[in-house]
Amino acid sequence: MSLYSEILEQPERIHSLLSSQRKAVEKIAAALRERDVQYVFLAARGTSDNAGRYANYLLGALNGLPLALATPSLFTYYKQPPKLKNALVIGISQSGQSPEIVSVLEEGRRQNCLTLAITNDAKSPLAKAADFLLDIQAGKEKAVAATKTYTTELMCIAMLSTALGGSKTRWNELAEIPRWMKSVLRHDSLIAQSAERYRYMDQTVVLGRGFNYATAFEWALKLKELAYVKAEPYSSADFQHGPIAMLESGFPVLAVAPKGRVFESMVAMLKRLRREISAELVVISNDKKALSLASLPLTIPADVPEWLSPLICILPAQMFAYHLTQAKGFNTERPRSIRKVTETK
Repeated sequence: MSLYSEILEQPERIHSLLSSQRKAVEKIAAALRERDVQYVFLAARGTSDNAGRYANYLLGALNGLPLALATPSLFTYYKQPPKLKNALVIGISQSGQSPEIVSVLEEGRRQNCLTLAITNDAKSPLAKAADFLLDIQAGKEKAVAATKTYTTELMCIAMLSTALGGSKTRWNELAEIPRWMKSVLRHDSLIAQSAERYRYMDQTVVLGRGFNYATAFEWALKLKELAYVKAEPYSSADFQHGPIAMLESGFPVLAVAPKGRVFESMVAMLKRLRREISAELVVISNDKKALSLASLPLTIPADVPEWLSPLICILPAQMFAYHLTQAKGFNTERPRSIRKVTETK
């Protein structure tokens, strides 16, 4: 088992998760409706924190639930947790071992809130601290850099949103994700060849907006972890408020721009970067307008709906990071200075 094989494994894991966890998700959704939950309070770190960014957009846009990202130090070091009345408290962690994430759920239970653990270990401290468990069932992830645990976390969030909304159409769209993933993975050899062009890249910015704000952060994280690239993620809107000033001709900009509500704003940004600054663009999209602006276009299927695009867009990003790491001569399995499980307090 390697990072590469775990990337390729994702369609199978997503298919299995949908079939095995749907009843559990629908049970959780029923309990939330009974308690009249008003908002979500979510704790996570690292890659799981990026899954939380997806939840922020998805649960807000499709379920009308505001989401607040927890500040775990308030629960551990400062001992001053906020009031959580009428919240669903969610902890997301692939290992379920981090004490600070567990502490947030424990406090949620003390305040009589419903609590939910999303984790890859059903026997972990996080799972035991929660009223409800969504086991992401990714199988053992041996590579230090998370890939399949990230997409299965996203899938659990998407399933929860769908169960809360009760839309049959959205369940049908969820069933298409493995097919879309397989389509993207067929571009692997092209991405491997193209990554050689960027082997001397040591800094970049990664742009996304809306649902794919999370994808920008996760792509940047993988580039930092694996290829040691100074990759800074931004909303394309925030990027215009100052950071764009650091760009000059030839600067590499990576962008996630699938079709959807924010697409035209992303294309306007890409046009500006290409025409006014002559930036080097790597673009993930399913629209020809965006792809035509890229030095390296990375295509996803045309029929992927915007609300599910983060599960698909992250695959070419993962492959790009993997092959760039190889091109740079670094170890894809053992990144320096980090471990698989990080237990922060």
